[in-house]
Amino acid sequence: MSESQFSPSAAAMDFIQRQHKFLIGDQWLEAEDGRTLPVINPANGEQITTVPSGDKADIDKAVAMARKTFEDSDWSRIKPVDRQKLLWNFADLIEKNAGLLAEIESLDNGKSVVIAEHVDIRLAVDFLRYMAGFATKIEGRSVDVSVPFMPDAQFHGYTRREAVGVVGAIVAWNFPLLLACWKLGPALATGCTVVLKPADETPLTALMLGQLALEAGYPSGVLNVVTGVGIEAGAALSHHPDVDKLTFTGSTQVGKMIGKAAIDSMTRVTLELGGKSPTIVLEDADVQTAAAGAANAIFFNQGQVCCAGSRLYVHKKHFDNVVADISAIAEGMTLGHGLDPNAQMGPLISAKQQHRVCNYIDQGRNSGATITTGGIAVPGPGFFVKPTVMVDVNQNSTVVQEEIFGPVLVAMPFDDIDEAVRIANDSQYGLGASIWSNNLSQVHRMIPRIKSGSVWVNCHTALDPALPFGGYKQSGLGREMGSDVIEHYTEVKSVLMSI
Repeated sequence: MSESQFSPSAAAMDFIQRQHKFLIGDQWLEAEDGRTLPVINPANGEQITTVPSGDKADIDKAVAMARKTFEDSDWSRIKPVDRQKLLWNFADLIEKNAGLLAEIESLDNGKSVVIAEHVDIRLAVDFLRYMAGFATKIEGRSVDVSVPFMPDAQFHGYTRREAVGVVGAIVAWNFPLLLACWKLGPALATGCTVVLKPADETPLTALMLGQLALEAGYPSGVLNVVTGVGIEAGAALSHHPDVDKLTFTGSTQVGKMIGKAAIDSMTRVTLELGGKSPTIVLEDADVQTAAAGAANAIFFNQGQVCCAGSRLYVHKKHFDNVVADISAIAEGMTLGHGLDPNAQMGPLISAKQQHRVCNYIDQGRNSGATITTGGIAVPGPGFFVKPTVMVDVNQNSTVVQEEIFGPVLVAMPFDDIDEAVRIANDSQYGLGASIWSNNLSQVHRMIPRIKSGSVWVNCHTALDPALPFGGYKQSGLGREMGSDVIEHYTEVKSVLMSI
């Protein structure tokens, strides 16, 4: 089909074609040195617009604004119930503009506009509303203290939770709007201010979030959005001495660099990083259900998911059948433009990522793996790779141990549950895992043995705002979502009063 059949709406074109500026305070500004960054549509490789390419000078300005707003403004004195109302307003505006945001996300990222609206934006809205409730439920506790070296004195002791301060939020390109909202929800609920740095490749919905935040009634300086490349704007934010907390979603390699920068200034930090999540199909599982679930676990969002089910372990009794079913599903998938409602898989984010994924496929092929389907890039415009399944792989091989971040599944059989647990845990990562079985007693015994932050049973990558999300091992530090996330955006203060 021609590109003209998937033209954006007038509203989406109006947004894309404007002269984009980033948000500091309530001012829309160009980069101080005037540089811009191209924005590419992954479906055809064409530039659709540009955004300012901010650097240290722009980050300094944004952090100074966030600091001033946090320390001395109406926001610093706002009541919890008003923080709650503002988050509801923000969520309502995102919901109202869901169709437009989904189009922008699709053009910017390449993902399906249907998935963007009904998964990414739906979850973002639900999460912001969930977080809004916590604005009025941030609590300390009273403590009956003894102070043993002052036995005759009387004291009143209590703790209080206070907003950590200025938050530097850096998000990845695979779920640009959703990941931004995962950072904004707890930051705004607790009373922090934010400097948001979206990924180089996908800056557009972050800029619209800045616009919607102002429309929702947030005071100037509460949310600041600076676009730019990671090695300039991202690095400046990570190393900034006046940032109280860093929150990052992205690769483990970059996360380690951000973590080291945070340690230098004792900045609080949470890191949601890479994964190589196992999908484990037990002997008693429903084979067709498991195969369909495993296919969705790896091919959803083109495999560009940190917790994608990229390692498949199947009991030897069902291995051939499950692999055959997944391969058939892959062969039947329609690849296409994100605005095509019939497309089941879109492009990868960039030519660089397409090359990276194909290089891993070649490594697997050269090491003796058998490719049952896919294994090639799609010729023509855009950055497409066919959904790929590999068998005859070694547990210690690169394609099994390293995160590919594309639609590539490596599959291996196992003999018994002990072996399944051992090889599932044989990874530097520990973000997610799924178990497919009809024997829930057996599953319950397995769950404590699986070293990952999330374990799904008869599903994969099912997320809810009330459940924390994050990883073991090199998959990160801290958690997103759930009530646990509030701890990462607050400090605990102990108070002891002599009475």
